[in-house]
Order: sequence, then structure tokens, then C-alpha cells
Amino acid sequence: MTSTTAAAGDASPVLGTRHKLRTAIGSAVGTTVENYDFIGYGTAAALYFGDAFFPDSNPTTGLLLSFATLGIGFAARPLGGIIGGYLGDKIGRRPVLVASLLIMGLSTVAIGALPTYATVGILAPVLLVIVRVIQGLAFGAEWGGAILMTYEHAPWRRKGAFTAIPQAGFPLGLLLANLAFLASAGLPGDWAWRVPFLLSSVLIAAGLYIRLKVEESPEFEDAKEQGTLAKNPLLTVIRQDWRNLLRAFGLRIAETAGYAVSITYITSYVQSNGLATRPHTILAIVVAALLGLPATLLWGRLTDRVGRRPVYLIGTTLMLLFGVPMFLMVNTGRLGLVIAVFVIAFVFCHNSLAGTQGAWFSELFSTETRSSGASLAYQLAAVVSGFTAFWAVSLYEAFGWAGPAVLFVVYGAIGLVAALVTPETYGPARRAEAERATAAALAQEQAAGGTTGRASSLATTGA
Repeated sequence: MTSTTAAAGDASPVLGTRHKLRTAIGSAVGTTVENYDFIGYGTAAALYFGDAFFPDSNPTTGLLLSFATLGIGFAARPLGGIIGGYLGDKIGRRPVLVASLLIMGLSTVAIGALPTYATVGILAPVLLVIVRVIQGLAFGAEWGGAILMTYEHAPWRRKGAFTAIPQAGFPLGLLLANLAFLASAGLPGDWAWRVPFLLSSVLIAAGLYIRLKVEESPEFEDAKEQGTLAKNPLLTVIRQDWRNLLRAFGLRIAETAGYAVSITYITSYVQSNGLATRPHTILAIVVAALLGLPATLLWGRLTDRVGRRPVYLIGTTLMLLFGVPMFLMVNTGRLGLVIAVFVIAFVFCHNSLAGTQGAWFSELFSTETRSSGASLAYQLAAVVSGFTAFWAVSLYEAFGWAGPAVLFVVYGAIGLVAALVTPETYGPARRAEAERATAAALAQEQAAGGTTGRASSLATTGA
């Protein structure tokens, strides 16, 4: 059985587990917390950290250094993905989820308490880099566990919809982080950026409480009981599934690096060029995040109806078309057009890709190597994303706004090509199979007097 077939849901309950929704929500709470923490840093890097940690530099150099520390966190994510993915395939998805959330939360609170350059000099950026590395390791370990736990608990015919729930933690984290920065913008001095980081302690407690109640993946438990766990899942997936690793890597670059241009860099671009005030910029991001939350869920549901690839082709094609208009619109300095840019870039270009990735990436790899494969591909692409804002600033200095505009288009082209060469894992035949299996499972439950649970669903699959 190939990886793609195996990953389509054959070993999972047709109707999902009894706790499928709790698992999805628990994963989403965790990804919300983690994205609040990580995205909050991106906002602070664009708006505050150049002055707080690199005050001796000119504005452009300070911004470059600030974005470089942003990139360092992304550079650490592949190692976190390797560690978290390996442990997820060896000891289970759940322990990795809990540990990554705790480490991520503590490091974020630490950022809120860091001394600035004015207080301790060069030690301040050094401490910032250390905490960023820890953040990156934790975030790298987070995604795979959250998505795979949800995927492996979900019903066959709704895996796209369910995996979009934790993916919606991205716009929700973005929303909460920017609301926090919007609310704190009027605070004096460093408190404008410290308070949002310190507030994450509340989210950490809530996230841990819910995640500790999430049960282990049924597919992982089955593989463990049957003794089919890979001895070294990382080496196994590199040797046997390197093509899917490269495909997922290309798919992911379009989403994460595209976001780095259209949201992270544009945030600093409108500021440095006097095109929008800080409150108006954060307002634009908040509006985009509010719309992005339901949009991610809808894109995920759409993949269950038409397949994974068509939705990805829509998103990447929009990226190709939007690169130049994106800058022409923000260059007008009109608030309505600035907000429209953030909404289009986030809701249509970014969320369409993010809402698809959870199911598509999971289906490219088998249960035994799924955590390692999906996590590695996902987080390796984060390295490109992490330094994209840095590159965008450099391209702007050399070529004006056309430089970052072309960069955005290039990322869209990479994603489009990757989508065209990646196998469709939920095509018409598979969707029809899922419908038949679901109908049979429901009929079996009805015949048994409405008995529910994983056992009856597994009996239908023959697993």
C-alpha cells in the first residue's frame, strides 16, 4: 500500500472517534496560543524592536536586524519539527503537544520581561536571540502534533473540515495578538509591546487545561499495538518519501513565505513610507484576521467537496495575479485600500492554502512516518519564510516596491508548480469511497440500536 493510499483514512474510524470535535478544538486552542506568541513577535519586530533592541542603527538597519531575529526563530523551527515529529511517531502525538505549548508559552512571557538595549546594552539583543531560538524549537514541534491528532480522530469524509479547525488557530492567534497590540498601543514606553507578551500567560493556562484532556491518536495507538511503528521514522521518511517531502516543502513555501511578504513586510512598509498609522495598520490586520477565521474553515470544507489540489491552485494563482496590485493599492495611502490588501492577501491567498494543508500534508505520508514527514516539510519551509521579510527590505532598497512584489509572485509560482506535481489524495474515487463507507457505518450503527463509538466504525473498515 502506498503512502498516499494508506494516509487517506483506511486505518482510521470511518465516522471518527467519539472525541473528534474535542480533539480538534483542543488542538485549535493550542495552535491559537502558539500563533499568538509567534505572530506577536512579528508585529513587535515590525513596529517596536528596531528601537528597543537596536537603537544605535539607522532606521533601515534597525528594521533589518529586527527582522533578522524574526528569521532566527524560523530557522530553529526545522530542528523543532524534526524533534517533535520524531517523538510524535515514537512516543505519541499528545505528549509533544503539551510540551511544545508549555515551552512556547514560557519563552513568550520571557520576551515581555526582557531588558532593552538602553538598560543592559548588547546583552539585550543576545537574550532576545536566545529566547527566539527556544520559541522556534517549540513552534516547530507544535504544528505536526496538532494537525495529525485532529486528522487521525476525524471522520473520513470530513478530514479537510476538521483539520482546518486547528489551522484556524492561525487567524485567531493573529487576531488576538493584534488586538492586544492595538489595545496597548497607547501605553507609555516599552509597555506598548511588553503587555501583549505578558498577557499570553492567560492563554497558556487555558491551552494546557484543554490539551491535557485530549486523547492520544487512535491510529498511533493501533500502530503501537500492532508493532508497526518505524524504528527511525525520520530516516524512513527521508529514504522512502523524499518526493513527498519536496512537494510539501514547495506547497508550504507559497503559504508561509507569501504571508511574510503580504502581511509581515507590508506592515512595516506602510509604516516606513507613512502610508498608514500604527493603529490603522493593526486595524487592517484585525479586520483580515476576523474574516480569515471563518474563511479558513470554509476552505477546509471545500477541499472535502472538490479535493485538495483545486483549492491550492486557486490560492497560488491569486498570488501570481496579486503581487503588483497589492503594492499599487497600498501606495495610495487610502485606509480602505490598505485594509483591502490585507484582507485579499490573508483571506484568499493565505487562508486557502492553510485550510488545505492539514489534510493534504497528512495524506501524503503513512501513519508510521506521518508526524516526521509532515512536520519536517512544514518547518523547513519556515526557514525561507523567516528570512523573507529581511529579503523584502533588501529588495526594496535595491529596486523599490517592485522588488518585494516580484518576490511574492515568485513564491506563488513555486506553490503553483508544487500543487501541479503533487498527487491528489482526495479525488473523486476516494470521495465516493468515503461516502459509501460512511453510509455503511451509519447503517450499521442504526441496526445495532444507535450504538456509537470507534469499535463499530473500525468494524466497517475491516481494520
